[in-house]
Amino acid sequence: MGQKVNPIGLRLGGIKTWQSLWFADKRYKELLHEDIKIRKYLKKKLFHAGISHIDIERAANKAKVNIYTARPGIIIGKKGSEIDKLKKDLEENVTKSDIIINILEVRKPEIDAQLVAENIALQLERRVAFRRAMKNAAWRGVLQAGRWAFRASRRRRTVRARRRRRNASTTQRPRSRSGAGA
Repeated sequence: MGQKVNPIGLRLGGIKTWQSLWFADKRYKELLHEDIKIRKYLKKKLFHAGISHIDIERAANKAKVNIYTARPGIIIGKKGSEIDKLKKDLEENVTKSDIIINILEVRKPEIDAQLVAENIALQLERRVAFRRAMKNAAWRGVLQAGRWAFRASRRRRTVRARRRRRNASTTQRPRSRSGAGA
């Protein structure tokens, strides 16, 4: 039987960092559940803002929440009024600690895997043909933005697209003739 490895755990420390940066001995269970509640609440409330991921850092009785989003203006609101409301809601309903919210912009949302997947899911909910939704995500977003490959799957059907190289003739190796002695 094959051994399954969590893809995030495999990349921790090298390519990726932890989503929660804190240490606790006795309150570990409480803080972990609190982090999960914060993430669920923010994802549900700010779904329309295109949230890529949420990082949480803790020190003493303060929690610093970094929200990576494709559309920061929606979360910030006019003169930061929406952030104040969000902070107040989090402190009242979800957590016991003081919260500091940072909004960070995702520079290329068409490359971020989470945002591309949510975009495809929204199109499928609106009854767009799944092949069209995946091809649109592949060609318009990912491949035009400079990525070399894109893969999205639905059940057993898989769409895979590779970006064509502009100078195909210069990058290919010359073919050798089979049967020719040298």
